[in-house]
Amino acid sequence: MKDRENIRKRYLKDDVPTRLGGLAANLSRIQSFSRHDENQKAVDSLLDESMHFIEWTAAETAMDTAAELVELQIHLARWKHNWSRIWASASQRRLVAEQAVQWSRRVLELSGLLR
Repeated sequence: MKDRENIRKRYLKDDVPTRLGGLAANLSRIQSFSRHDENQKAVDSLLDESMHFIEWTAAETAMDTAAELVELQIHLARWKHNWSRIWASASQRRLVAEQAVQWSRRVLELSGLLR
Protein backbone atom coordinates (compact mmCIF):
# COMPACT_ATOMS: atom_id res chain seq x y z
CA MET A 1 0.00 0.00 0.00
CA LYS A 2 1.51 3.26 -1.10
CA ASP A 3 2.03 6.02 1.44
CA ARG A 4 0.18 4.19 4.19
CA GLU A 5 0.21 7.10 6.65
CA ASN A 6 -1.52 9.47 4.23
CA ILE A 7 -4.08 6.80 3.40
CA ARG A 8 -4.68 6.20 7.10
CA LYS A 9 -5.18 9.92 7.81
CA ARG A 10 -7.60 10.26 4.91
CA TYR A 11 -9.47 7.08 5.86
CA LEU A 12 -9.89 8.15 9.49
CA LYS A 13 -11.50 11.45 8.45
CA ASP A 14 -14.63 9.51 7.49
CA ASP A 15 -17.19 8.26 9.97
CA VAL A 16 -17.30 4.54 10.77
CA PRO A 17 -20.20 3.70 8.41
CA THR A 18 -18.37 5.35 5.51
CA ARG A 19 -15.15 3.51 6.39
CA LEU A 20 -17.00 0.22 6.43
CA GLY A 21 -18.51 1.14 3.08
CA GLY A 22 -14.98 1.65 1.76
CA LEU A 23 -13.95 -1.75 3.10
CA ALA A 24 -17.00 -3.32 1.42
CA ALA A 25 -16.02 -1.63 -1.85
CA ASN A 26 -12.49 -3.05 -1.58
CA LEU A 27 -13.88 -6.55 -1.05
CA SER A 28 -16.10 -6.14 -4.08
CA ARG A 29 -13.06 -5.02 -6.10
CA ILE A 30 -11.21 -8.16 -5.00
CA GLN A 31 -14.05 -10.20 -6.47
CA SER A 32 -14.11 -8.20 -9.69
CA PHE A 33 -10.35 -7.93 -10.20
CA SER A 34 -9.85 -11.67 -9.55
CA ARG A 35 -11.42 -12.43 -12.93
CA HIS A 36 -8.34 -11.26 -14.85
CA ASP A 37 -4.89 -12.82 -14.65
CA GLU A 38 -3.08 -9.48 -14.97
CA ASN A 39 -4.61 -8.15 -11.72
CA GLN A 40 -2.65 -10.27 -9.24
CA LYS A 41 -0.67 -7.32 -7.83
CA ALA A 42 -3.77 -5.14 -7.63
CA VAL A 43 -5.67 -7.78 -5.67
CA ASP A 44 -2.68 -8.36 -3.40
CA SER A 45 -2.64 -4.62 -2.68
CA LEU A 46 -6.40 -4.62 -1.98
CA LEU A 47 -5.93 -7.45 0.52
CA ASP A 48 -3.26 -5.46 2.33
CA GLU A 49 -5.28 -2.25 2.30
CA SER A 50 -8.42 -4.02 3.51
CA MET A 51 -6.57 -5.53 6.47
CA HIS A 52 -5.42 -2.05 7.42
CA PHE A 53 -8.93 -0.64 7.04
CA ILE A 54 -10.11 -3.23 9.57
CA GLU A 55 -7.22 -2.46 11.93
CA TRP A 56 -8.04 1.25 11.79
CA THR A 57 -11.80 0.80 12.30
CA ALA A 58 -12.69 -2.29 14.34
CA ALA A 59 -11.97 -0.71 17.74
CA GLU A 60 -14.53 2.01 17.02
CA THR A 61 -17.37 -0.43 16.34
CA ALA A 62 -19.71 -2.43 18.57
CA MET A 63 -18.19 -5.59 19.99
CA ASP A 64 -20.18 -7.92 17.70
CA THR A 65 -19.17 -5.91 14.64
CA ALA A 66 -15.54 -5.82 15.76
CA ALA A 67 -15.60 -9.61 16.17
CA GLU A 68 -16.87 -10.08 12.62
CA LEU A 69 -14.28 -7.66 11.30
CA VAL A 70 -11.50 -9.56 13.09
CA GLU A 71 -12.82 -12.80 11.58
CA LEU A 72 -12.67 -11.16 8.15
CA GLN A 73 -9.16 -9.90 8.84
CA ILE A 74 -8.06 -13.47 9.59
CA HIS A 75 -9.53 -14.62 6.25
CA LEU A 76 -7.71 -11.81 4.45
CA ALA A 77 -4.42 -12.66 6.17
CA ARG A 78 -4.76 -16.31 5.16
CA TRP A 79 -5.50 -15.33 1.58
CA LYS A 80 -2.54 -12.94 1.53
CA HIS A 81 -0.20 -15.56 2.98
CA ASN A 82 -1.22 -18.07 0.29
CA TRP A 83 -1.82 -15.57 -2.49
CA SER A 84 0.65 -16.93 -5.06
CA ARG A 85 -0.81 -20.43 -4.72
CA ILE A 86 -4.39 -19.15 -4.75
CA TRP A 87 -3.79 -16.99 -7.81
CA ALA A 88 -2.28 -19.92 -9.74
CA SER A 89 -5.46 -21.98 -9.29
CA ALA A 90 -8.54 -20.79 -11.17
CA SER A 91 -10.83 -22.70 -8.82
CA GLN A 92 -9.17 -21.31 -5.69
CA ARG A 93 -9.30 -17.81 -7.12
CA ARG A 94 -13.02 -18.21 -7.89
CA LEU A 95 -13.64 -19.41 -4.34
CA VAL A 96 -11.84 -16.38 -2.88
CA ALA A 97 -13.78 -14.09 -5.22
CA GLU A 98 -17.09 -15.61 -4.08
CA GLN A 99 -16.13 -15.28 -0.43
CA ALA A 100 -14.94 -11.70 -0.94
CA VAL A 101 -18.28 -10.62 -2.40
CA GLN A 102 -20.13 -12.37 0.45
CA TRP A 103 -17.98 -10.50 2.95
CA SER A 104 -18.55 -7.28 1.02
CA ARG A 105 -22.31 -7.67 1.42
CA ARG A 106 -21.95 -8.46 5.12
CA VAL A 107 -19.69 -5.47 5.81
CA LEU A 108 -22.12 -3.23 3.95
CA GLU A 109 -24.92 -4.54 6.20
CA LEU A 110 -22.77 -3.89 9.27
CA SER A 111 -22.11 -0.34 8.09
CA GLY A 112 -25.76 0.62 8.32
CA LEU A 113 -25.48 2.44 4.99
CA LEU A 114 -28.28 0.33 3.52
CA ARG A 115 -30.89 1.60 6.00
